[in-house]
Amino acid sequence: MQYVGMLTQIRRNNIKSIMLLLMFPVIILGTVWGFLALLDFFNTGYEDQYGHVTHELNAEVVNYYFLHALPWVVCAVGIWFVIAYFSNVSMIRSAVHARPLTRKDNPRVYNIVENLCMTCNMNIPQINIVDDDQLNAFASGINNKTYTVTLTSGIINLLDDEELAGVIGHELTHIRNHDTKLLIISIVFVGIVSTIMSMVVQMMYNWFWFGGGVFGTDNSRGNDDNNSDNKGNGLGIIAILVIGLACCAIAYFFTLITRFAISRKREYMADAGGAELCGNPLALASALRKISQNPGLDDVKRPDVAQLFICQPDQMKKGLLSVMDSLFSTHPDTKKRIDILEQF
Repeated sequence: MQYVGMLTQIRRNNIKSIMLLLMFPVIILGTVWGFLALLDFFNTGYEDQYGHVTHELNAEVVNYYFLHALPWVVCAVGIWFVIAYFSNVSMIRSAVHARPLTRKDNPRVYNIVENLCMTCNMNIPQINIVDDDQLNAFASGINNKTYTVTLTSGIINLLDDEELAGVIGHELTHIRNHDTKLLIISIVFVGIVSTIMSMVVQMMYNWFWFGGGVFGTDNSRGNDDNNSDNKGNGLGIIAILVIGLACCAIAYFFTLITRFAISRKREYMADAGGAELCGNPLALASALRKISQNPGLDDVKRPDVAQLFICQPDQMKKGLLSVMDSLFSTHPDTKKRIDILEQF
């Protein structure tokens, strides 16, 4: 029955991966169309007989420019996605400052991974270590060449062999269930949209502070008409940037919504798989209890990468956005996971 459950989980994750691949272009193209529509709407105002400004949307004009922009947008996003998708290994390793771990470096860890892989008949993934006293672990990769299990030095030093086997078994189950592929797609999608948002924000910042004639502050010379034109052009550009930022924010919200496709049940499935592989559910429960006391990595400032971790880092549970972060979290409560494992 457990084997059938795993096959079902793999099939569902594959379907969700395809859905995300299809949904993301729709979000991007919808954002582009919305941006063009807002530009057309605010640029076609006219005064009625009472002096009121009325705006109208010309869908034909919007569609015309959208169809001309479509090939460029698809090409740019497609190239970006392919590069990010296939460079995910170096991207994640750089984000967490990980380095490869060989059998010579740590025979204990390597032997645990090897024995667990032999138990479930899977290829041995790359093993990475992060030199950090905090406790965490995660799996990543999209195929046998890139599958990786990453552990912090803190978790290696604190956990005993059975607890460490439970954690590694959990991460190997993520790989077996194709969870990592689904998460990598999510990371790439959110990364693209958040990068575009950052670029728009930076453009707005530079324009406000270094735009010069936007506010018509150069009154020492030049005529009033030129200053008025400069001010009007500047405000027009600002309006375009604000519209672009609003569209990006909406797109980013919808990419966060797609994270709901990454069910929190995958963590419970990985816990069950890890407990089965190590043969001791209480050992994994004990490991999770220890990890929850000091979950890292605090140096990782990217929530999209942090969603790979076995436990959510401390700094991502605090602050004004903690409620929203919990709402969109891909991880269930650690205490609930421990309670379930202790019922095995």
